[in-house]
Amino acid sequence: MDMTVEASDIAKSEAQAAHRTASATPARQARRGEYLTFRLGGEEYGIDILRVQEIRSYEPPTRIAKAPPYIKGVVNLRGVIVPIVDLRLKLGCDSAEYNGFTVVIVLNVRGRVLGAVVDSVSDVLELGQDHIKPAPQLRTAVGGDYITGIGSIQQAEGDAARERMLILIDIEGLMSAQDMGLMDGPH
Repeated sequence: MDMTVEASDIAKSEAQAAHRTASATPARQARRGEYLTFRLGGEEYGIDILRVQEIRSYEPPTRIAKAPPYIKGVVNLRGVIVPIVDLRLKLGCDSAEYNGFTVVIVLNVRGRVLGAVVDSVSDVLELGQDHIKPAPQLRTAVGGDYITGIGSIQQAEGDAARERMLILIDIEGLMSAQDMGLMDGPH
């Protein structure tokens, strides 16, 4: 009888641990595929290449009254009015200097065209599932919910290997977040 009760208690505690692990797993997990990599401050980020429409040099947008500081304004892109979001400001980078490397990544999110200002674009990388680690469980005020994983790539550097780490972002989730005010509720 004691062994039955003990086995039942072990099974219950294993089931509870499995439930806690499953509920701690982010709903949006990064998947294998191609990622456009870019820099914000000293960090490198990646977004799903399928969301990218084009990359343009930065041009000062027309400011919108009472917009949050990270919404820089709008530009006219071949007849389409495109809101421009400075990801450096939105994600809390130390500074946001505009120079010759500053670019706007034009995105197509839920059928809407948006622009994201970044420090520079690096390249396009194909990441297999073995190169993507789960996102750490962070509850930060800025962007923690939109980190879907960490890309890890080994790169040869002379005689040594160096690990290149990318913060993978759910750009669709970030741009359609309610606090951004750029889109209607989730679809």
